[in-house]
Amino acid sequence: MANYKRIFLDGYSYYLTVVTHQRNPILIDNIELLRESFRVSKRKYRYKIEAIVVLPDHFHTIITPQNAKDYPHIIRTIKQHFSKHCDVKYYEHLEQSISRQKEGYKPIWQKKYYEHTIRDQKDFEEKIEYIYNNPIKHGYAKNIKDWKYSSYQKL
Repeated sequence: MANYKRIFLDGYSYYLTVVTHQRNPILIDNIELLRESFRVSKRKYRYKIEAIVVLPDHFHTIITPQNAKDYPHIIRTIKQHFSKHCDVKYYEHLEQSISRQKEGYKPIWQKKYYEHTIRDQKDFEEKIEYIYNNPIKHGYAKNIKDWKYSSYQKL
């Protein structure tokens, strides 16, 4: 296994991708719960959402935390709140390993998430473009203006 280390740099933004377990398409059906999960995390941690797009089985976001070491806790809080309140009908059909079943694990999210430290303005703009074009890439919309689960609508 790779010896992975996260980089924590105050004042930087972080591009994050969080995916549901087995790419279960439950996020749009539970969009209000996901929004509430973000609100819960924002009450605990200070950060700005620079951009976000939610698709049925994953979301991409760029956040700028006041304290860089908070971003793993931010994601954990979002995932935990969502998992705690998600109706069992959305995940009961998914298989789990024996060890995770014994832990009482709810199969809602992939264990890990993708994280990238934004290095400069060009990097930021590339990630913003990727976020806003993601629903088009996956065939959910022909134009970003048509996808209502995106911060693009607030520009």
